[in-house]
Amino acid sequence: MIYLQHISYVHPNKDLLFDDLNLIVNRHDKVALIGNNGVGKSTLLKLMAGEWQPSEGVVKVDSTPYYVPQLFGQFNDLTVAQALQIDSKLRAIQEILDGNVTEENLSLLNDDWTIEERCREALSHWQLADLDLAQSMHTLSGGQKTRVFLAGIAIHEPDVVLLDEPSNHLDTAGRLLLYDYVTSTTATLVVVSHDRKLLNLLDQVYELSKRGITVYGGNYDFYVAQKAIESNALNQDIHSREKALRKAKEVERETAERKQKLDARGKKKQEQAGVSRIMMNTLRNNAERSTSRLKGVHTEKIDGIAQELQGLRSNLTDTDKMRFGFDNSALHKGKILFSATDIDFSYENQSLWTEPLRFQLASGERIALKGLNGSGKTTLIKIILGQLDPIQGAVYRADNKSVYIDQDYSLIDNTLTVYEQAQRFNVSALQEHEVKIRLNRFLFGKDDWDKSCSALSGGEKMRLMLCCLTISQQAPDIIVLDEPTNNLDIQSIEILTAAINEYQGTLIVVSHDESFLDEINVQRTLTLSDKSGRIVP
Repeated sequence: MIYLQHISYVHPNKDLLFDDLNLIVNRHDKVALIGNNGVGKSTLLKLMAGEWQPSEGVVKVDSTPYYVPQLFGQFNDLTVAQALQIDSKLRAIQEILDGNVTEENLSLLNDDWTIEERCREALSHWQLADLDLAQSMHTLSGGQKTRVFLAGIAIHEPDVVLLDEPSNHLDTAGRLLLYDYVTSTTATLVVVSHDRKLLNLLDQVYELSKRGITVYGGNYDFYVAQKAIESNALNQDIHSREKALRKAKEVERETAERKQKLDARGKKKQEQAGVSRIMMNTLRNNAERSTSRLKGVHTEKIDGIAQELQGLRSNLTDTDKMRFGFDNSALHKGKILFSATDIDFSYENQSLWTEPLRFQLASGERIALKGLNGSGKTTLIKIILGQLDPIQGAVYRADNKSVYIDQDYSLIDNTLTVYEQAQRFNVSALQEHEVKIRLNRFLFGKDDWDKSCSALSGGEKMRLMLCCLTISQQAPDIIVLDEPTNNLDIQSIEILTAAINEYQGTLIVVSHDESFLDEINVQRTLTLSDKSGRIVP
């Protein structure tokens, strides 16, 4: 269904994104396209969709693809019907029903008399039954816009569907509908996503990297298992080369020492035998040339091993290269940090929770905070952090340090450079070189220190945020993560997961990513609704 041959793409600023890519997706295949931020996944989807053209190579798709983009800002000036490209057909049907049967209207309709019925059924299925097709897209939330475009699949009935991060703005109910569609459809699918549950519903994984596209013949779990095998083999190779390098340096040293002793002994014998000065100089020169040749042989061998080792290390994942180093020394596991006794809050004199909330947070706990939009998750977080007080009931807050991290990493100041941002958290007065060592641990090298934070990707901002937390004098008592994986690629999620699992303080997480919640070992769930809040063990 999809053929890409010798594809290259160059950005308008002349930067090469990828070169000589080849890819085939067969009919009815369900493919996950994964890779780090910036490798070109979304660009590749746009090339398949025909929205962009490659700089070189051929893109061929056997059927007109239906494309659901990651961002929807370009549709804000359109109505829902216009965004779905069905407004002309709907107008044609209305004019025909009004008696205006023209060649133009019949051509626009193209015998598609069931489109109105498909629209109603599709929008209802995606929980948009009350949506007006004449409504402007800019009035919709991110989740509603995603549902509109997903509903368009059933309306257009395409053979090829391209999805770019389709679960990003969906709540749990929306994700379940998406999973059901992916499981049941017979269409050819290419999906870019960091949602591990969604990726496990797909049959193949295509990994896009700087080296090209690597195909793995199984779902995401299969891919992870294969990558683990590759990683173990790589680590063994690195260990073997490190051992060989140490041995080569040891042999070089021993050989040099042995040669030095033999030369000294030979010189002494020659002096005792009364060898002439000219002959002594000749022998010394010969010995020096021999030493130089021997040293050259050893240097060449050591350099060769060192280059091999450098090449192997360059293939390590960023997660393997990073060092977190949270200072957890002042955290006291089990200490009560917050307690709520029959608390409630109100907006416009309307009680938020009809059953008041009663719960405690202890140091070291990991809690998922769940609930529909409007159930009061943000309000409860603000009460816990001391930014709001309840209208009834009592709260206890221990003296603690709390950090709130949202999906946009708003604690990062986009007007600062990377180094300036790190210095803002340097309350323990680390020296400049110490701050830069910390930045290096989080993969911000010398070339990144003067980069503006506004130019960082979501994954880079997340790494810088984690770096800032380690630069602070003490790990915070409470970290609140609000949809932390929404704008991250899979590798960035792995980095975040590894960092959070090293942190020993209290964690409160708002997330629809069940895989992430499992991997960070959430212990209990606080589920909120507009009627009640309850603690679930």
